[in-house]
Amino acid sequence: MIKHRGFPGRLPGTDFQFTIRRPSKGGATPLKARERYADRRPADRRADSGFMAALWAQFGAEPFERGNLDAGRLGWLFGREVLPAEDPFDPESYEALLVIDENAARRSFPEAFEEEGWA
Repeated sequence: MIKHRGFPGRLPGTDFQFTIRRPSKGGATPLKARERYADRRPADRRADSGFMAALWAQFGAEPFERGNLDAGRLGWLFGREVLPAEDPFDPESYEALLVIDENAARRSFPEAFEEEGWA
């Protein structure tokens, strides 16, 4: 499992986790899209936006390996703003390649692309 050096471990000042420390003995948690309902808490929305900003700052439009990125946090973006970058895609692999759909991400999280950043 690749560890993305320089990627924040969590949203600053919160317990919203962005990365994991070590691979699971039982294998990677499968990536699956999680439904984002309109009534989500503002803190959850900030965490999604902060995670997207960190992804964009680290990887931009280039494909990236899942590695130590948290499956739960990725699930809130997966299938919409973060897409599989390979076919066939293995949702249970730490080596799976992902890519940001920039248009969808900018529509959903315009603040994540502002010059000031998210921190």
